[in-house]
Amino acid sequence: MKLLSIAVPCFNSQEYMRHCVDTLLSGGDEVEILIVNDGSKDDTAVIADEYAANYPGIVRAIHQENAGHGGAVMAGLQNATGLYFKVVDSDDWVDEEALGKILYTLRKFVTEQTMVDLLVSNFVYDKVGVRHKKVIRYGNALPENKILGWDDVGRLRKGQYLLMHSVIYKTQLLRESGMDLPRHTFYVDNLFVYVPMRCVETMYYLNVDLYHYFIGRNDQSVNESVMIRRIDQQIKVNKLMQQQVDLKSIKNKRLQQYLYNYFEIITVVSSILMIRSGTQENLEKKTELWNYLKEQDAWLYYRLRRGLMGQLMNADSAPGRALAIACYKISQKLFGFN
Repeated sequence: MKLLSIAVPCFNSQEYMRHCVDTLLSGGDEVEILIVNDGSKDDTAVIADEYAANYPGIVRAIHQENAGHGGAVMAGLQNATGLYFKVVDSDDWVDEEALGKILYTLRKFVTEQTMVDLLVSNFVYDKVGVRHKKVIRYGNALPENKILGWDDVGRLRKGQYLLMHSVIYKTQLLRESGMDLPRHTFYVDNLFVYVPMRCVETMYYLNVDLYHYFIGRNDQSVNESVMIRRIDQQIKVNKLMQQQVDLKSIKNKRLQQYLYNYFEIITVVSSILMIRSGTQENLEKKTELWNYLKEQDAWLYYRLRRGLMGQLMNADSAPGRALAIACYKISQKLFGFN
């Protein structure tokens, strides 16, 4: 059995997927690379088959009709044989030395029979034109190189939450968590991290800069103007997060607080994008989202609404909305996101 399965969702990725896959190949035969061709119209399928032919036993090419990012991730998970599972998007890549350290750690888990639910590592915002790349590390909150429970976890700062780039889940946990990502929907990476997290009891933090998260293409899904155009999909993911995790039922208070903070950030992002668009239609959608939360989970709604960010996001006046946007711009500067 492989130590690590890595799914690489690909849609019209011919221009950049080789760089991604080449970095993953440094893991050797302990890694299973699942290139998921998600109905591409370019040479992605040809390139995937080429890698599968050149690296049998390491690379597998999976071809499917277009199902979106979530559908591609789920296809990777369904086909995975590794003990652990990671997603690496086709325009991103990994640091080869860091991957070696990750595999050493996973190997140690197996030999010492200490299989944790979640392995966490750092990621780099590899933003075009920025000389000093922002690295998201977790050492202030997660003690290094030891098995942790939630009671060992400190406070994660704003902008420091665990994203898809920083997590490696145990494959069995992902499957047993009931996670099923929606098809033809962007921003499902939030569900990928959020929904299984409620099942995590043990974790391990390895302080290596593994994942390089590329930011810079104009058509990228995290580009702000693109996110505004796709705001309905952001709202859909926001609502699915509420539907799939009942925060009140989580007994461990630190896990509950972590997931609450994560949900708050996603709701703030949804709200600020609708404010930022400046259209009456999107302002009405923002109101609808908050009303939905109130109807579905009054406990969660009032907790969000009483917070500073909740008050800013629901400001009715133009000055209030301007202040919310100003806070968002400051966060962009501090944390390097789009």
